[in-house]
Amino acid sequence: MVAAACALVPDRGRAVLGIAGVPGAGKTTLAEELVRAISLEHGSAWVAHVPMDGFHLADVQLERLGIRQRKGAPDTFDAAGYAALLRRLHAETDRPVYAPGFERTLEQPIAGAMVVDPDTRLVISEGNYLLLREPAWREARAALDAVWLVDGDDGVRVERLVARHERFGKAPHAAASWVARVDEANASLIRSHSDPPDRVVHNSAAGWRFEH
Repeated sequence: MVAAACALVPDRGRAVLGIAGVPGAGKTTLAEELVRAISLEHGSAWVAHVPMDGFHLADVQLERLGIRQRKGAPDTFDAAGYAALLRRLHAETDRPVYAPGFERTLEQPIAGAMVVDPDTRLVISEGNYLLLREPAWREARAALDAVWLVDGDDGVRVERLVARHERFGKAPHAAASWVARVDEANASLIRSHSDPPDRVVHNSAAGWRFEH
């Protein structure tokens, strides 16, 4: 996988690899593992991780739109802003590019929390909706050099989601309810309304592997 990711990088310029999947599939873990392994080969400045999560709309905007109860759904993100950042990552290689992060304890986006340096040759970005068949998300997809889809065991995935919500402050019952009502609705949408990925990555107890 390290070799496949690095092969996307052109002789000059920068590549951006997207990692997609349903909530809890393991996208962030895979992205972090790839960054760690690629850094060992090329140095930490060569690769960067810029998740889609920084483009969550802030709660004040979700409340204004009346959609806070669906936080995490496709329309609760600034998809156009995310697409614009991806285009900047390709075009602006002569200066730092700042990107928003997401503070999970606050559950809020944080402006300028991340930076991609001019020397960075590969950016890995992950998020639920990189393959969604909607105009704004297809705009983002067009700015990615490749998208890999993470797939795995649904039972393990749901357990992981509930534990994550509990870790960031939800009571057990509220965490399970949120997963059933919101996360699984988003997972169903992703599975039924997504374009094909370039590669499929299976996430299992045995580790990561490409589908051949």
